[in-house]
Amino acid sequence: MRATEFIQESRGKITHRQQDASVGMNLFFDPSRTDSTYTLNRVMMAVAATDGTFVPDMDDESWIGKDRSAHPYTEEEQQMLVMAFKAAGAEYKDLNKGDFKSKEIPSVHVTSPVKAFKGYPR
Repeated sequence: MRATEFIQESRGKITHRQQDASVGMNLFFDPSRTDSTYTLNRVMMAVAATDGTFVPDMDDESWIGKDRSAHPYTEEEQQMLVMAFKAAGAEYKDLNKGDFKSKEIPSVHVTSPVKAFKGYPR
């Protein structure tokens, strides 16, 4: 039996038979119509944060939002990305403004989160 024999799409519309057999059916979309995958992610995060009696306290967009990110490790890789952005006609913003020096907080690599080993018991 072929899938087309039991799966039918009626010109992009749900049939009455399919709709009658379904419960709880919602369609949603990104209001700007640019990235419905990102909107799906935010909606599902909000669903996980509520029990249905209140609107969860969360931002509708993170700091990265619907943008994509690239993370070069060296200045050479940054220049490669800049040329690639130009070739692809992509707009970009260098959030670190060309700075490739890591500025860790003072406690990094100073104290261990693991208790020191004192040897085996005798």
